[in-house]
Amino acid sequence: MSVRSQSSEPSASSAPHRAGFACFVGRPNAGKSTLTNALVGQKVAITANQPQTTRHTVRGIVHRADAQLILVDTPGLHKPRTLLGERLNDVVRTTWAEVDVIGFCLPANEKLGPGDRFIAKELASIKKTPKIAIVTKTDLVDGKTLAEQLIAIDLLGKELGFEWAEIVPVSAVGDTQVGLLADLIVPLLPEGPALYPEGDLTDEPEQVMIAELIREAALEGVRDELPHSIAVVVEEMLPREDRPADKPLLDIHAFVYIERPSQKGIIIGPKGKRLKEVGIKSRKQIEALLGTPVFLDLHVKVAKDWQRDPRQLRKLGF
Repeated sequence: MSVRSQSSEPSASSAPHRAGFACFVGRPNAGKSTLTNALVGQKVAITANQPQTTRHTVRGIVHRADAQLILVDTPGLHKPRTLLGERLNDVVRTTWAEVDVIGFCLPANEKLGPGDRFIAKELASIKKTPKIAIVTKTDLVDGKTLAEQLIAIDLLGKELGFEWAEIVPVSAVGDTQVGLLADLIVPLLPEGPALYPEGDLTDEPEQVMIAELIREAALEGVRDELPHSIAVVVEEMLPREDRPADKPLLDIHAFVYIERPSQKGIIIGPKGKRLKEVGIKSRKQIEALLGTPVFLDLHVKVAKDWQRDPRQLRKLGF
């Protein structure tokens, strides 16, 4: 079993430039988005403490002197219960077929379960792509628990008839071995020039990223009541007219969609307090993302049972 820790860092040489795609897979809430953000060094994927936060394939771009690593963040693979769930799983499988490296995220603080086996079995059927086991959240466990998890993951691969290219313990929160993980992925990428301009951190359209920031803020505080029922669509983004060049203002109009009228009160809150907080929090993040002052206009709409309705799913971008 080859487990990597910081001391075994590969030495830099005059190796050829490499560029390619890696994707992180794993059960919902296994730390994939947090790891993407840590590697890119900036927030490109939304994170929250409840499963199924990520719904779009977010690409984070890591620029290095020797390589460009494009990270594809997929939704968590799970046994689907709705049409939305089935579509999310299809997105994951399509992504796996197109990347150069697959990183399987397994939290150090949770024993391997049926969900992990379900994913590992799917991975075993993908023969050519190198697979790295990434043990996330190592800051939450002691050395003994971590060692047991590393052994269990090694055995899981053997059981299913494949060898992990690497097994790497990391903590995105503690910034432990995140750089090492990138060092181990890079040699598995194909040789070639950079695929994106220097400075690009993601190829997500701004409107999609803004909608995700609003959804992240809207989920906060209501995640137990409405874990998957919220979708956000940015209807329009327009620079405010008649503003002096040195004081621009961007008007953003967005709709927060929920599935049932009874959920409206939860999102809006007493006297509109919750929705106002969502606006304040997401506006700060949007201004940081765009680097310009923003006026954010939020409205809540009911799209009945949208997770099960193909027409509504299309309209909401799934």
